[in-house]
Amino acid sequence: MNSKIYLSAPHMSGYEQEFINEAFKTNWVAPVGPNVNGFESDLENYLKSSSYATALSSGTAAIHLALVLLDVGKNDEVICQTKTFVASVNPVNYVGAKPIFIDSETETWNMCPDLLEKALQDRIKQGKKPKAIIAINLYGMPYNVKRIHTIAKDYNIPVIEDSAEALGSSYNNQPCGTFGDYSVLSFNGNKIITTSGGGALISRDQTNKEKAIFLATQAKESGLDYSHKTIGYNYRMSNIIAGIGRGQMKVLNKRISARRKIYNYYYQQLKHINSISFLQEPEDYFSNRWLSCILLETETMRNDIMNILNENNIESRPSWKPMHLQEIYNNHPSYINGVSEELYKKGLCLPSGSGLTETDLERITSIIKSYFG
Repeated sequence: MNSKIYLSAPHMSGYEQEFINEAFKTNWVAPVGPNVNGFESDLENYLKSSSYATALSSGTAAIHLALVLLDVGKNDEVICQTKTFVASVNPVNYVGAKPIFIDSETETWNMCPDLLEKALQDRIKQGKKPKAIIAINLYGMPYNVKRIHTIAKDYNIPVIEDSAEALGSSYNNQPCGTFGDYSVLSFNGNKIITTSGGGALISRDQTNKEKAIFLATQAKESGLDYSHKTIGYNYRMSNIIAGIGRGQMKVLNKRISARRKIYNYYYQQLKHINSISFLQEPEDYFSNRWLSCILLETETMRNDIMNILNENNIESRPSWKPMHLQEIYNNHPSYINGVSEELYKKGLCLPSGSGLTETDLERITSIIKSYFG
C-alpha cells in the first residue's frame, strides 16, 4: 500500500532541538522560563500592531481567558459563528454564558455581517444584549473585518478574534491576530506551526497581558504564602514546548508559502472540473491556506471522493459541522441562511501539510480527476 498522506501533519524545522536542549541543560522545564518569554516575543514581533502575547496550554484556554477578562459570565450571551470547530464555542459554556449562532457568508465562509446585525437587533429587542462576539478566520481565510468590527463598534460589543487557524493570514495588509479586543492563536499539532499542543492569547496592552498571565497561573497573589483572591487556571505553556514554538517561528513564512503553493496546485489541477469550486481570496484578503478546501456539486460526490481517497491511504475530511446542528447546541438561538449547512454537506478539506511533496499532490489530484473521468 502507498504511504499515508495526512490532512495536516506537523512539519519540524530542525531548529526546535536547540531550544529544547537548552531548556534541559538549564533545568527550565516548568511553565516559566526563557523559551516562554522568547516565544511570546517572537509572536509579538511577528504580529506587531500593539500585540502582547501570553503563551498558554491551548487556543481553547485562550478563548476562555478572553471571556473571563471581558467579564462574560452566567446568563450572558455571546455571538458565535456556527461554522467552526467546537473548541471555539465550548469556552462560552465554561463561564456559564450562552452561545448565539450566526451563519456564514458565501464570500469567506465566515460570519455573515448581515445576519450578525439582525441577531444583535433581535437580542437587544429581547433585552439580551450580547456581551461579546467571537469572530473566526476559518481555514485561514480572514472574516469580513471591516463590516464585523464596524457593527461591533456601533453596538459597543467587544470582539474576540479566533485566529487559531490563521497565523500568517492578513486583511488589508494587517495580520490576523491583531483585530480583536483579544485575539487567539493555536499551535495544536495540525496547525501551520505547532508546539505539539498550545496556544496564545493576544492582548492589546501590557496591563491585560499581565492579567492574563495572572489568571493562567492559578491567580496566585504576590508573596510566599499562597494567597488567592480570584479563581485562576493552570493554563501557562511550559518552557519545553515553547522551545518547539521558537524553532517553528523561524520557518513560519516558509510554511505559509508552502501551503499557499499547495492550494495553487490544487486550483490549477482541478479548476477545469465544473463540479468543483474553491474558496478564493476576495480583494485585500490574504489567507495562509491552512487547509485547502473544495466544494463539490453534490453531497454524494463529496462522500465518494472522500471514500476513494481514504481507500488510497489519503486522509481528507468534511468541512466543520455547524454548531447549530450539533446535539449539544441544537436548541440554542441561531440565525441561519443555509450557507453553513451547504458547506458542511458538500465541502471537503484536502491534505494541506507543508511537508507534502509534488508526488503526493499528483497522487491526490489524479485520484480526484479519475473520479470525474
